Amino acid sequence: MRTQTALYFSSGVCSLLAFSLALFFSPAVFAAEKRIPLLLEGKKTLSQRIVTHPGAVMTAEADAQSAVLQSAVKPFSVFYVYGRKNNFLEVGASSGAAQGWIEAVKATDWPQAMTLLFTERSGRMPVLFFREENTLKRICAADDLRRQLKELEEQAKAVRENKKSVPDLPVLATEPFDHEGAVSRKRFYLMPVKSMSEPFEGAKFLQVASIDPGDSGKNNDKQEDAKEKNNDKPDAMRTGIVFVIDTTISMKPYIDQSLNVIRSAFNTIEKEHLGESVGFAVIAFRNSTAKNPKVGYVTQKVRDFTTLKERKLLEDALGDVEEATASTHSYDEDSMAGVKAAIDELNWEAYQSRVLVLISDAGPLPPGDPLAATRMAPAEMLDYAKSKNIWLTVLHVRAPSGAKDHEYAEKAYRELTKTASGSSSYMPIPAPTPATGAVSFAKTAQTLAESLTKVVKATSLRKLPEKPKLQVKTASPEDEARRIGASIGYAMQLEFIGRQKENRAPGVVDAWIADMDLAQLAEHRYVPTVEVAILLTKNQLSDLQRTLQIIVDQAERTKKTDSRDFFQSILSASAQMARDPAAFSAKPGRNLQETGVLGEVLEDLPYKSDIMLLKEDDWYRMSVGEQTSFINRLKSRIARYEEYDKDRSNWESFGASDAGDWVYRVPLSVLP
Repeated sequence: MRTQTALYFSSGVCSLLAFSLALFFSPAVFAAEKRIPLLLEGKKTLSQRIVTHPGAVMTAEADAQSAVLQSAVKPFSVFYVYGRKNNFLEVGASSGAAQGWIEAVKATDWPQAMTLLFTERSGRMPVLFFREENTLKRICAADDLRRQLKELEEQAKAVRENKKSVPDLPVLATEPFDHEGAVSRKRFYLMPVKSMSEPFEGAKFLQVASIDPGDSGKNNDKQEDAKEKNNDKPDAMRTGIVFVIDTTISMKPYIDQSLNVIRSAFNTIEKEHLGESVGFAVIAFRNSTAKNPKVGYVTQKVRDFTTLKERKLLEDALGDVEEATASTHSYDEDSMAGVKAAIDELNWEAYQSRVLVLISDAGPLPPGDPLAATRMAPAEMLDYAKSKNIWLTVLHVRAPSGAKDHEYAEKAYRELTKTASGSSSYMPIPAPTPATGAVSFAKTAQTLAESLTKVVKATSLRKLPEKPKLQVKTASPEDEARRIGASIGYAMQLEFIGRQKENRAPGVVDAWIADMDLAQLAEHRYVPTVEVAILLTKNQLSDLQRTLQIIVDQAERTKKTDSRDFFQSILSASAQMARDPAAFSAKPGRNLQETGVLGEVLEDLPYKSDIMLLKEDDWYRMSVGEQTSFINRLKSRIARYEEYDKDRSNWESFGASDAGDWVYRVPLSVLP
C-alpha cells in the first residue's frame, strides 16, 4: 500500500507534526518531558484513552478561558489521558507527552479501539438505547418480554414524533423506526464501546456513546462531494441487478435461461410502468488463461447496466454469449474474479439499490490458488461488496458431475452471502439433468427478480416498508428466492428512505444497548443488531498491512508455519489493533507474549477476532495443510486492506489535509 502513495508515514507522525507547528512558540513545548498516561483502573500496562466529539477545543490549561491551542480538534481524534481536573482532561496524541486540555463533555472514555455499526435492517426491530443497564436486564429477564418491548417501542415512537411526553421513560433514544428508514451505511457515525456485561448467554449488554459529526466528516474532494450530493437524494429508488454468469463448459443451458429471465423481467417492468427504475447488467467469468489460453478470458463485460428503453442491446449481447470450448485448470472456477469485475467495472452510480446474482455450478478458486485473479476469499469479498452497498446472492447449480465439490462450494458461497442474521442469500439449484436444472434455475431467478421489482414499485408508490415474515426453512428454491428477495428488498428500501431523510444515529452519551435483537431474543433466536469495527487511520492500516505481509512472507520463506514466533506475532498484532492501534504503529514488531502483557491486553475486550479466539494449543495441533489454509486467510485479508486504501469514498477526512490521517471503520471480522 505504501508504494501506491507518498502519504504513508508511521502512524501519528502527521498529527504530531501539525500539533508541533501549532505549539511551536508555546513555552510548554520547550519544557516538555517524558510523561506516562494514566492507567485504566485495575490495569498495570493499559493506558486511559478518549475519543473526541465534534466541536472539541484544546486549551493550554484546565479552563475554558485559557489560551486556545487548537480551536477545532479533528472529530474522532484518539488521545491518551494524562490528567483530570475541573471537568477537563489533559491529553496527548502520543503516549509520551501531554499537549493540552479538552473539556470532558467533548470526549468519551474509550478503553479499547472498538466501535459499533448498525447491522442491515432485514427484519429486526430498531435498537433501543436504555438509560440504565438494570432496566435492560430486567426487561430481558421478564416473562412478558414481547409485551414490554411493544409498549416501550410505542412510547418511544410517540416521544420521537412529539405526540406526547412519557415521564420516566427508560429509553433515552432509538434507532429510526421502520417508516423512517434506516441510518445509511454511507453516513459516518461512531458508537464507541465503553464497557460490557454478559448477564445472559448469547447476548451482550454494551455501554456506548453515539456521536454523529453531521456534514463535518465529508472529504475535501469537491468533485467527489458533488457526485455524492447528486446521488444521495434521488426522486425515486433505482435498482441495479447484475448477473455474474459462469460461462465454462456445461453452463450453456443456464446462459440461455438467464436471457429468458431478463426478458421476462423487462416485460414486468414495462407492465408495471417502472421505466428506468431497474437496470440489468451481465458479467461473464471463466478461469485463468495462463495454463490454457483457449479458455478465452477470466472475466468479460457482456453489457453494462441497461434499462427498458435499450433492452434489445442487452438481450442481443447476452444472446451472443457462448460457453467455453476448452477445459479450465480445475473444477472450481474463478467466480471471485467475476464478482470483483462486476463491482469494479460496472457503472453503479445511478443505482441506490444494488444486487449481484452469481450463477455457477462450481465453487470459487481457493484464495491460495496461484492462478486466482483476486487474492480475496469469500468473507473478504463480501466485506468489499458491502462497502459499495451491494447485496450478494448466489444461485448454485448442483449437478451430479460436481457432487464432490458441492460441500466446499456451498460453504464458500454461504460465507460470500452471509447476512447479519446469520443466514445467507445462497440458493442451491437441484440439477439431476441439465434440462431440469435449467428449468429450476429459471423459476428461481425469475422469482428473485420479481421480488426485487415489487419493492421498487412499492417505493415508487410511496408505500411504507413491509417487514418480511421470518422464515427459517423454505420448501423450494423459488420460495427461498422469494424470501431472500423480500428480505434484501426491505433492507434496501429502508436504506433508501434513510438517505432521503438524512437519518442520523441517535445523539446520546452513556446509554446501554443489547447486541442482539430483543424481539428475536424473546423467541430464542440470536440476530445481531450491531457489528464491530475498529477505527483506523490510513497510516495505521498501512502499518498493519505491511507488518502482516512481513510475518506471512517470513513464515513462507522459512516453511516454519508451526513456529511459536509466527503464531505469537499474529496474535500480538491482532490484540494490539483491537486495544490500541496507535501503540501498534509505534512499535509494530513488538511481541506482547514476550513482554508478558498479552493476557492483560486480551482480557475484558468485548469482542475478539477469530485469531484472538484461537488458543496456542489449537495452533500447534493443526496439520500443515490447516496452517497453510490459515496463512491463505491472512493473505486474503492483506489483499482486502489494499482495497480499503483505494476506497476513496469511505475514508473520512474531518478537515485533515494529509490522507494518512483520514479514518475508516474497519470491521473486526477482517482484522487478523
